[in-house]
Amino acid sequence: MDNRQAIGSWLSGPRAAMEDAGADFGYRGEQLGLPEDGPGSIARPGRRLGALAVDWALCVLIAYRLITHGYSPATSNWALLVFLVLSVLTVGTVGFTPGKRLFGIRVVAVDSGRVQPLRSLVRTILLCLAIPALIWDRDGRGLHDRLARTVEVRI
Repeated sequence: MDNRQAIGSWLSGPRAAMEDAGADFGYRGEQLGLPEDGPGSIARPGRRLGALAVDWALCVLIAYRLITHGYSPATSNWALLVFLVLSVLTVGTVGFTPGKRLFGIRVVAVDSGRVQPLRSLVRTILLCLAIPALIWDRDGRGLHDRLARTVEVRI
């Protein structure tokens, strides 16, 4: 093996090296029976982060204007509580938050298609902890989605 080839595989990462060796990873969502692109496919990280930013900004605005009446050290804590309530209620009933709807994303259960309120609660609590959301699987689902058996798909 040429040294340049070894360095190239190291720089491109383990997935590229495995694909060069003949491994077939498929596309995101293939294991879940979702289409590769279009409606019903797994939402890309950019859309998901954009939706999260819109939802967080909305919650901070609600906490800032309605609860703390200006900025205080407690504003962030109240915003997190508003985010938790907003996410549990909206995802558990209609399947999306205002930010997710704006970005064309819906949360669905892997097995039944509809997210029950208990799954929404588990998913949102784990999302508020932030660490499970930073651990992704090969389909692009966060640990919070895996544990709640949900997936974010495009509308």
